[in-house]
Amino acid sequence: CGVINDLRKAIDRMAPEDVYYEHNERWGDGNGYAHVRAAMIGPSLHIPIVEGKMTLGTWQQIVLLDFDNRPRSRRIVVQIS
Repeated sequence: CGVINDLRKAIDRMAPEDVYYEHNERWGDGNGYAHVRAAMIGPSLHIPIVEGKMTLGTWQQIVLLDFDNRPRSRRIVVQIS
């Protein structure tokens, strides 16, 4: 999908994997870039629900981004209030 690839490339330019991160020196896990990317994007999303439907535009979608460099179990929490 075009926009997903564009987003991936933009994030790669903002926090590339192949630059120095102090995190990698301290922890030795090589995922300093992932922490920077996650901090820039943020951990959550709020979408208003009107008449029982999410208020997404015609071309909008929800995308889950996981920046880590190894597989991990993740849990997604959906809260409706």
